[in-house]
Amino acid sequence: MAPTKDQLLWMYAAMAKARYYEDTMAGVYMEGKTPKFDIGAGTVPGEMHLAAGQEPCAAGVCVHLRPDDAVTATHRPHHVAIAKGVDLKKMTAEIFGKKTGLAGGRGGHMHLLDPEVNFSCSGIIGESAGPADGAGLAARLSGRDSVAVAYLGEGAANQGAFHEALNLAALWTLPVVFVIEDNSWGISVPKSKSTAVKDNSVRAEGYGMPGAHIADNDTLKIFDAAGKAVKRARAGKGPSLIEIVTYRYYGHFQGDPEVYRPEKEVGKLKAKDPIKRLRKHMIKKAGIPKGEIEETLEAAKAEVDEAFAFARESLYPAPREALDHVFA
Repeated sequence: MAPTKDQLLWMYAAMAKARYYEDTMAGVYMEGKTPKFDIGAGTVPGEMHLAAGQEPCAAGVCVHLRPDDAVTATHRPHHVAIAKGVDLKKMTAEIFGKKTGLAGGRGGHMHLLDPEVNFSCSGIIGESAGPADGAGLAARLSGRDSVAVAYLGEGAANQGAFHEALNLAALWTLPVVFVIEDNSWGISVPKSKSTAVKDNSVRAEGYGMPGAHIADNDTLKIFDAAGKAVKRARAGKGPSLIEIVTYRYYGHFQGDPEVYRPEKEVGKLKAKDPIKRLRKHMIKKAGIPKGEIEETLEAAKAEVDEAFAFARESLYPAPREALDHVFA
């Protein structure tokens, strides 16, 4: 399955937007946190998990989705949220803790929720799998051909909830696609020290579903595998599992000293950057003019800049609003 010109431009836009967003957030997050790092200080207090380098996992899958399809993501969610079409201004305001945010500033960056495009995420490891099963079951019981996609890290593939969700999805033939983002590190633990199998896609066979393994963060191969999995789910043939070997340019969290990581690892990963590789394909193989690609890039950057400006200008909620929407 080869992407069309429109699909290539869509994926490039989603990836470029996510990368610029994460790089911008990296700078904004450190405001007020120097010279001595204080996680509770600054423009954006609290933890921050950035996904620069993992953009193909989001774009290559979400290009096949519709607004009525559900996506459940992880604690590193921005690239997936952007690809799913979450309102960028409201998302950024939420991360800033502003009242114009998706949840009025209550959730922060690990608990983004946008019902308009059926997107949610959670800071709990492996949490995405169960709700995706629920969304898939709801679609089927409602007579809709909507699908659900659950994103997980390779560490979450060792959680009991993940295996329970795979078993149930297969047992009930649910329209769910499980996507494992293998960025090699579960916080500071390498996959080789935490996982009994080299490739998590082989675990699919144990639950009677197809499994695909995508090496080297390859956007086009992700597009192909995801297209087949989504088509299968939409046709009522049940779930699929895709594991993607991807990259994480930043630390597990911002402020992570990354002493566990080989010194030259990030430099080697950036040398084969997926956005640059996709751009090269678009020009040399798909014949898309450079000018059209540049226009796409500039539009993506402008949208991100507008979102950050909106978030900065928005007001914080009043203290009395803290108990609004809370059930006693």
